[in-house]
Amino acid sequence: MTRPLSMDLRERVIAAVLSGESSRSVAARFDVAVSSVVKWSQRYRATGSVAPGKMGGHRKRVLEPHRAFIVERITQVSHLTLHGLKAELAARGVLVSHNTVWEFLLREGLRFKKNAVRP
Repeated sequence: MTRPLSMDLRERVIAAVLSGESSRSVAARFDVAVSSVVKWSQRYRATGSVAPGKMGGHRKRVLEPHRAFIVERITQVSHLTLHGLKAELAARGVLVSHNTVWEFLLREGLRFKKNAVRP
């Protein structure tokens, strides 16, 4: 996704619209999409500002509240697999993908790699 257009441009576009010029002519003059002019005008009327809204964000981590359970299960059961852990979480009502469990374990530095040398 591209970054928002400058505040200077947005303010000049809104000033032209407020002076009575049509959205289409303003869009042509400033070389922006008509939809942008309309959306900026709506935002200005609603909030009094043409500043862009927040872009992106972060999703909450679903498995964070279950960290203690996951650590306990990894230490208790030496032969636990990702799919097995996923199934145990599902039994507790936490429906996640295999990849979600994998990324959580990597991020937390938790490992339960099987090794023939270790018991």
